[in-house]
Amino acid sequence: MPLGLYISVPFCRTKCSYCNFASDVFSRSVFQRYVDRVCADMNHDNPTVAQMGGRTDRIIESIYMGGGTPTVLDISQLQQLFVAIARNFEVQAGAEVTVECAPGTLSPAVVEALQQCGVNRVSLGVQSFVDQEAASVGRQHARKTVLDDVANLRAAGITNINLDLIAGLPHQTVDSWTFSVEQTIASQASHASVYMLEVDEDSRLGRELIASGTRYHAHFVPAEDLTADLYTMACERLQAAGVRQYEISNFAREGYESRHNLKYWTRQPYLGFGVDAHSMLPGLDGEAVRFSFPDSLEAYVAEGPLNRTAVSPAAALEETFFLGLRLTRGLDLSEVVAEFGEGPVVGLGESIADLRQMGLMEKQGDTVRLTAKGRLLSNEVFERFIAVKTGDVPV
Repeated sequence: MPLGLYISVPFCRTKCSYCNFASDVFSRSVFQRYVDRVCADMNHDNPTVAQMGGRTDRIIESIYMGGGTPTVLDISQLQQLFVAIARNFEVQAGAEVTVECAPGTLSPAVVEALQQCGVNRVSLGVQSFVDQEAASVGRQHARKTVLDDVANLRAAGITNINLDLIAGLPHQTVDSWTFSVEQTIASQASHASVYMLEVDEDSRLGRELIASGTRYHAHFVPAEDLTADLYTMACERLQAAGVRQYEISNFAREGYESRHNLKYWTRQPYLGFGVDAHSMLPGLDGEAVRFSFPDSLEAYVAEGPLNRTAVSPAAALEETFFLGLRLTRGLDLSEVVAEFGEGPVVGLGESIADLRQMGLMEKQGDTVRLTAKGRLLSNEVFERFIAVKTGDVPV
């Protein structure tokens, strides 16, 4: 089966206060060393895959370059990455090729380079069209910057554009959020991603919220109930505008669903390179295997060990449920039974019945899916399908 290819570029102009990804602000002096390392890993990919106990072909049907902000790299470095991809893989004609970009990093020269490298989809980290909200979390762009970037991309022939929004940012209100959602619709973007602010210890804003502090504008973060209402309102307005929800956080005009991300949610094979890049491939023994590179720049550049996790049939069934249920279309239980057998699926019947009783899941024929309420409480739903899991094993 053709692969999805992920390239992590963990460099940013600034570290946003809400960010819990393995990305940060680093000296440009390390950029070339990092790009060289990623390219070397692609050149030596076959031994790595074999070491991890996986198997793969070289045909690629989607490429996603993200992590931090790939467009902070020099143009020559971006080109070097795409040349390495072309040398080491067979990229299908018509493959979806996405690059994540921060608004304001798309100079005319960068846009031209992306187009020449075969990029046909760009994801812009907007988060808010209200300048005060964007600035409060460390974003360096204004609303006009986003609109200019969209216009310049379209002029270059890159018309498949995603806009990211976050519900629950400091200073956000119903009116300001409505403005951001309406601006997204008015932009005619083919795709939108809407996330609710994550509160955890992996971001500065999250830690401050947990501590009930005031740094990073934490005391201006909306209440959880309001954030949930904002998310629900965005779902309704996007749907009404023809930008239909197909996954908990993702919305698209017809035919513009992210082909790369669908690989993750449907457990198709993908291969990752760079800091904290993950892969899932068929295993040599018939079972899937997952592995990942180190999650820090220092460990990655120092060629630290990869982490490997064998995916047992039981774990694969869990993944099928908690990934597949992210999709609005839900899961076809007859297909799950065909893959895993009737016994394991029947064993989950009580959980499904309980979740239906709670109004978090619905069933139509052989298909089960989350309700609108279930999407809001998706983590609670997914916990019902996840047994005790083992950690990654350094290799």
